[in-house]
Amino acid sequence: MMVRMDAREAAVAPVVEVTGATVRFGAETVLDAVDFRLLPGEVHSLMGENGAGKSTLIKAITGALRPDAGTIRVGGEPVHFASPADALAAGISAVYQEIDLLPNLSVGENVLLGRESRRLGGIDWRETHRRAAVILDSLGLDIDPRTRLSGHSLAVQQLVAIARAISVDARVVVLDEPTSSLDLDEVAELFRVIRELTARGVAVLFVSHFLDQVYEICDRITVLRGGRLIGEYVPAELLRIDLVEKMLGRGADEMEVHPREDAAASVPVALAGRDLASGRGLTEANLEIGEGEVVGLAGLLGSGRSELARALTGVDRPDAGVLEIGGAPANLPSPRRAIGQGIVYSSENRRTEGIIGDLSVQDNITLALQADRGILHRLTNTRRRELAMSWIEALDIRPADPDRPAGTLSGGNQQKVLLARLLALSPRVLVLDEPTRGIDVGAKVEIQRLVADLADNGLSVLFISAELEEVLRVSNRIAVMRAGRLVETIAADALTVDSLLALVARPEDDS
Repeated sequence: MMVRMDAREAAVAPVVEVTGATVRFGAETVLDAVDFRLLPGEVHSLMGENGAGKSTLIKAITGALRPDAGTIRVGGEPVHFASPADALAAGISAVYQEIDLLPNLSVGENVLLGRESRRLGGIDWRETHRRAAVILDSLGLDIDPRTRLSGHSLAVQQLVAIARAISVDARVVVLDEPTSSLDLDEVAELFRVIRELTARGVAVLFVSHFLDQVYEICDRITVLRGGRLIGEYVPAELLRIDLVEKMLGRGADEMEVHPREDAAASVPVALAGRDLASGRGLTEANLEIGEGEVVGLAGLLGSGRSELARALTGVDRPDAGVLEIGGAPANLPSPRRAIGQGIVYSSENRRTEGIIGDLSVQDNITLALQADRGILHRLTNTRRRELAMSWIEALDIRPADPDRPAGTLSGGNQQKVLLARLLALSPRVLVLDEPTRGIDVGAKVEIQRLVADLADNGLSVLFISAELEEVLRVSNRIAVMRAGRLVETIAADALTVDSLLALVARPEDDS
């Protein structure tokens, strides 16, 4: 269903209007006669589970693929984009979750890449950086365009990507999960920039799985499910629980994850870090994870969460401190040695340290197990297929096609493939760094339930998430990090979201 247009909407023509968009991949229809409209100067959220058709619709709007049926109009005129360059020429820019910039170049070079000022047959760097400074200043961004991009935080890089997107006189900016790696202050700055854009009449298509942010920044919401349009809604007229039910097609009671109780004090310790420190931002950390226990790790960005996870799993070697496995000192100079000891790690960066998109689901699932066995003990093709299919069924990976390239799966299903790869190693301890980042609420609940089931069966889990409510829901105990220090560990059932936020955000000199 569509909402009834108010007087403003009736008077304003959509900058982008999609009618009956249909996209098929072979026999599979991934977008089925979808209608969508985007008005000038609005923030419009596209919501749905992973696999609902959001990415496909965005690709159609931005020229990354051509629909098999349907019409796209920009400014009232039908368009047929053959490539993203065509969409860009029509004023449609996109900023994706994985920032597509060049960190070895300056901020100004990234903003105006391919459109630098020229003089006497060469690039006029002074003028290029001056123009970039004007663009950055127009968004209220105090960033020196001559500085190297890699020297800035991820949040600043995100804002630079937006500056690049609007530097081509964009009428539409697509923001795909722009806040997935930002803290609260950085989100606030991003929202300020978004409001600056809409005040100029730029339309913003905002894709996020954070419901609080959607309700804070968006004017309208379009919901897709299973490749079909469910409806278009005004946030003020749609309860959040109703939004979730429309996205998933099932009630909230079916998605409940029961909080875990504090583990008994007598539980043997599976993995411990004593006085761990490193030059990568870890200054003092003492952590114990009991057998069959889920320990949540909470802290702001830069607090040392990932640094601790990597030190515990052999990815980064600590400069000081001791690791213990089952109560005995352990030396983990590499992830391979850690795997041999039953300690496995899932990085927060699925793109560069996780999924190999061009390989099949089967290859991704069996990759670590084959590496652990070595080249002289190769898994037979029959055994690889059996393993892949057993994990596809156990984790409900969709579509259930072991030969499909893993990079074509939704974010939630890619995360399940990564978990299958690790679980195939039969680990003792599973370290998960942001395992639900950028995936929809339904897939998120499935992974939370899986973590609980694994712990109930004796697996020890370290669970890291920026979402404090999620950390509380899945954990027995929660360890709080600030400025590279693990400051305290508390039973999850003794905390609320507000009290945990107060612990996480407390200034270090107040502890």
